[in-house]
Order: sequence, then C-alpha cells, then structure tokens
Amino acid sequence: MLSRVFPFLALLLVACVSGDSASQETLSSVASSSQTSSEAPLEQLPSAWTIEHFANMRLSGTGLTLDSVESKNSVYTRHRISYFSNGLRITGILNIPLGDGPFPLLIFNHGYIEPSIYTQGRGLKREQDYMARQGFAVLHTDYRGHAGSDKSPMPEDDDRYDGNLEYAMDSVNAINAVRAANLPSIDATKVGMLGHSMGGGVTLAILTAYPELVSAAVLYAPVHADVWENFVRWRRERPEGDRTIEVMKTRDENPASWDALSPQTYLSAIQTPIMLFQGDKDKDVPAEWSDTLADNLRAAGKELTYVEYPNEGHEFATQWGDFMKQSAAFFQTQLADQ
Repeated sequence: MLSRVFPFLALLLVACVSGDSASQETLSSVASSSQTSSEAPLEQLPSAWTIEHFANMRLSGTGLTLDSVESKNSVYTRHRISYFSNGLRITGILNIPLGDGPFPLLIFNHGYIEPSIYTQGRGLKREQDYMARQGFAVLHTDYRGHAGSDKSPMPEDDDRYDGNLEYAMDSVNAINAVRAANLPSIDATKVGMLGHSMGGGVTLAILTAYPELVSAAVLYAPVHADVWENFVRWRRERPEGDRTIEVMKTRDENPASWDALSPQTYLSAIQTPIMLFQGDKDKDVPAEWSDTLADNLRAAGKELTYVEYPNEGHEFATQWGDFMKQSAAFFQTQLADQ
C-alpha cells in the first residue's frame, strides 16, 4: 500500500528533452544497443535523472547466487538470492519450479513499502506463489536500500532523491544476472515483467528505455507515467525541508525536466505487449491514471489489453483470481517459443 510517499523524484536539473515522435524514435534506437556498450562508465547512480540517460547507461548484473532455501513445497523451491547491480549487492527471492525445466523467467517489481519495515521478498508474495505454481521461475527483486541490499550511493546531504531509475537499474540487472548465471533450470531468453503500483512505474521506465528487453509486461494498478502527477499526489509526505520545487520548479515552470524523467514522454518507444489492470475503487492510485495510460498507449498504436475491475481497490480481492489467471495465460502465450 502507498501509505507514504516513495522515493520517486530527482532534483537534478536536466537538459530539455522533447516529447515529440522524433525524440522517442531516437531514444528507442539508442536503447536497443546501450546495454552492449562497454565504453560508458559503470555508474551506481545515474549522473543525469532522465529516461534518455537511463537508456544509455552501461548496466551490469552479475554474481547471482542462491544463498539459502527459505522454503520448499511439492511444486517449487523458494530461494533467498543476491546479485550485483552495477556493483551494489541486491537481495531478493527466486522461486524455481521443481523439475527439469527450463522454466520461463518473470521479474517482479514491488510497490512502495517503507524500507525500515521491508523484509526480503516482501510484497507480491501471493503473486509469486501463484506464478511459480503455473511453471514460471519468479525473481522478486528487493531493490537497493531494501532488506539485505546495499544502500543507494546517494549522499545524505544531496538535494536529489533516489527513485524510479535506480530501482529500474536493479530490475534490469536482475535479468542480466540471471542470464549471466546461465542456470539450466531457467530460460531467460524471453522475460516477462510484472509491476505493482510504484513497481508499475519501474516497469514503464524499463519498457521505454529498453524496449527490446522484456517480452511481456503486466501493469498492476501502476502509478502515473508522468512523474509530476505522482509528486503532486504524495508531496505532503515529503520530509521537512524538501526542496523539490525549489530545485526542479513546477511542471508549468520547467516542463522539460519533468518530461525528461517521465516514461509518458517516451511511450511511443515501447515494443512490449502490455496487460493493464486497475480497480475503480483504488484509494492509492486513481483509476483515472490507468484510463489515461490506456488512452495514450492506444493512441501510440501499442499492443494493450486493459482490464478494469469494478469495486476493487489497490490490491485486488474478489477479482484477484481472475487477474492472476489472465496474467498467467498472457505470459504463457507471449513467452512461448514461436
């Protein structure tokens, strides 16, 4: 639940980035080759808080280890794992079905949970269990600063805030780490991704910056694709002395900075089929946000299935089974060998 604001915004002033189709096409073409570049420095923290910079970063996910078995049932084993994301140790959970496999890989991006109370693998536990029982290997990344993960390298006295792009780095590097580990039980050639709430924003950043990386995506009550809207909604939760407006200004005063940080600016770069789920009684993320996202994705000609549930909140109750059934079928279709 989004009971408090999450670290989502950056305060670094950025160069003007246009939202027109030419800019989006340029971003898409750069993103498709950026991961293979060995010339860029290995940054643990983005030096510029823009989707474009994220698309050009050298991302390194290595050293995946199955640290311990947390539990085992008749269907799958739940492993505590760790890996390195551009040099930072990140923890998480990896559910691997029993049997020979290889099993298709899903990456889960969880929503905001206060880091001081977060525990390894917390968030989306019932979704982790369901998908493992459907024959998927499920990696749930904790993100930096959560559970046993290393803290963000952002200095405490820095006026910027860590946020979506840092978490997006760790999610992309989870894929890279699984691929580098070459586990015989996991097929990571095609990858599905599920993001809930803030994790939906993480997922959108990845889909726009790295359009060829993920083969199928489920957005589960995601935050707004325009980060300004998220800031306005949760700004009251910011710590005393927050200087976001002082440094970044408002959207009206400095639209280029907010556009540069927002996946919404680059929706036309997306190549991934998407399923979007939203409850119309969501008190955390307004249903109108998903309506807007759906309209914008359709206007951009993207492959989208939008499912709206009446009388459902931020974490589905009566329709949760239908949500999971549709999501599993979607992933099974999109990740199947063609």
